[in-house]
Amino acid sequence: MRRIGVVVPARDEEDLVERCLRSVVTAAEAVVGAEVVVVLVADGCTDRTAAIARTIPGVEVMVVRAAGVGAARELGARRAIARGCSWIACTDADSEVPAAWLVEQLRLESLGWDGMIGTVRPDVADLSEVEQEHWLATHHQGHPNGHVHGANLGVRTASFVRVGGFRALAEHEDVDLVERLRASGAWLIDSDEVEVTTSGRREGRTVGGYAGHLRRVAAMLGDMDPAVV
Repeated sequence: MRRIGVVVPARDEEDLVERCLRSVVTAAEAVVGAEVVVVLVADGCTDRTAAIARTIPGVEVMVVRAAGVGAARELGARRAIARGCSWIACTDADSEVPAAWLVEQLRLESLGWDGMIGTVRPDVADLSEVEQEHWLATHHQGHPNGHVHGANLGVRTASFVRVGGFRALAEHEDVDLVERLRASGAWLIDSDEVEVTTSGRREGRTVGGYAGHLRRVAAMLGDMDPAVV
């Protein structure tokens, strides 16, 4: 049976993890002819993230001690690979994937692509009106920007293993992986076909990341004190 793995690192995401995992399960249910292995890595959580994740049927939960997002994503990927997955799809616990998310990645795998660099959109409920207008003005459907997001990333297992997988970085482990994939000659596609909705919060679980980007945008728009960026 063909298998695709989904890896979700999480740290103290009790408020959002259920929404994330239920969206992943919905995407898995849309897959025909392949098994989906979902692994959530509860990384140094001090809240109910792991307990909530265990209530979602079909989700395997790994609990680790504050390994960091790079190491956590790698542990989840290696677990999926051990289960025989030929493709690894990554998202984040504060994100919500569309129903066709995995179907599209399996299609790209069948076409010979080694990786998908997907786009994300912030949850508009978390943005001010000015931020919403700025986002809409700078993002256009059908023109993916090529920015790398761990919340919407897919990679062929063989290519992932060949370049050494995710490194144990405190952040930007996704960007680092893609750089090494590109250097190896991997065939990567930028795509906004299955855009992922992610939290628009300004305080994330890493110093930078998408939350850091949103802080910088807010400061630029005058919605946030530049001193706190």
